[in-house]
This record gives sequence, structure tokens and C-alpha cells, in this order.
Amino acid sequence: MVLVSSALATALFPSAVRAQAYGVPVTGATANFGAPFAPYVDDYTKVTKLVSAKQLKEALVDADRYLEGKPKDPQMRFIKGVILTEMGQSADAISLFTTLTQDYPELPEPYNNLAVLYAAENQFVQARIALEMAIRTNPSYATAHENLGDVYVKLASQSYSKALELEPTKTTVQPKLALIRTMFGAAAKP
Repeated sequence: MVLVSSALATALFPSAVRAQAYGVPVTGATANFGAPFAPYVDDYTKVTKLVSAKQLKEALVDADRYLEGKPKDPQMRFIKGVILTEMGQSADAISLFTTLTQDYPELPEPYNNLAVLYAAENQFVQARIALEMAIRTNPSYATAHENLGDVYVKLASQSYSKALELEPTKTTVQPKLALIRTMFGAAAKP
């Protein structure tokens, strides 16, 4: 499954969009050097670069410092969720992405990343629900469609395995399960 990264998060919420949202005309100066927006661009870029360099503790400290002043900022919260995910703090990342989907239900990316975390914990029904929400908010979100396909494969594999467990001589299930395993390798195993 594909996790939306912090680098993409910076692209999702560009400074020009933020400037327009706050009623500031977007010019070369305000998009890159305008006084009200330069700290935001610098903070996002700095944290994203730290994540890319795998300096996750430093990135988390900077993200938290930023969020002290702007606790509802969706972009930095999203980046923090990616940091927590990469640090292996899945429970905290799930909590953050869940809250982000509640505060900003129109954003598909937090739903996608929430689904990836659920799938990693073999909670495929929860992953499916989150991906369906991502697609509902943005029907042309290809990553969510791909991930939903992966979740359906996992669910199908589990169902076929359960059918074989309940009735080992059932000949119609074995070829289907074998096909999934052939097409998707070990990833399709329950």
C-alpha cells in the first residue's frame, strides 16, 4: 500500500494556496518571500527535509514547535502523522490522522494514510472504510483506488483461506487462492 509522504504533503498545501485562502494576492514575492508566509514555507520545507534525511526526532520537535502556535494547521499535522508513522508510533499516527479526518473531512490524504496504518495492523475492514472515504472526497485519487484494490485482495485472500479451513476439500476455492498468491506473492497471504 502507498503512504502519502511528507514531501507530497508540502505539495498538497502550497504557499500560494494558503496565501489565497487568507486573501493575500499571490505574486512571486508573496508566494516565496512575503512577510506573512515566509515562516510557513520555511517551516514546512525544513521539517520535510528533516524527514527526507531520516532525522525524525528533529523533525518531530520542529513540527511540535510549529503546532504550538498553529495547532489546527492541516499540513503540519499531516507531516507530523507521517513522522510518527516513520518512527513506528502507529497508535499515535492513527490518532492524529483520525483527528485530522474529523477536522478536515474534505482532505483525502489523511484517510489514505489512516488506511495504510490499519492495513499494516491487519485491520482490513477499517482500511477499506477509510479508503472509501478518501475516494468519496476525491473520486480521482488514484493512490486511494490502488490501495483499495490491495485491501480487497487481502480481504479476498482471508475469505478464501477461511473457506478452505472450514471445508478443506472444497475444490473451487483452491485455484482462486492460488491465483491471488501467484499474482500478489506473499503479500496476499493472510
